[in-house]
Amino acid sequence: MVKKKVVIRNLTGLHLRPAGVLCNKAILYKSKIQFCRGEVTANAKSVLSVLGACIKCGDEIEFICEGEDEEEALASMVKIVEDGLGE
Repeated sequence: MVKKKVVIRNLTGLHLRPAGVLCNKAILYKSKIQFCRGEVTANAKSVLSVLGACIKCGDEIEFICEGEDEEEALASMVKIVEDGLGE
């Protein structure tokens, strides 16, 4: 299991479009990919789960990846968030 924290920089947070971009990237990996913010944990492969986490601009989330390609998955998830999730 690998973990890393990242700050959401999108001005509108994780609304539908960036949530879809995040999920589309996550489903490319075999590893289980989740993120946490406080007590809230979300499945990064589920748009509804991501939206339900109510992530806003400036929130810090921690990605948790577990599985055979966890290192690659974590690096990819952090990069896509740092790149602005397509916005």
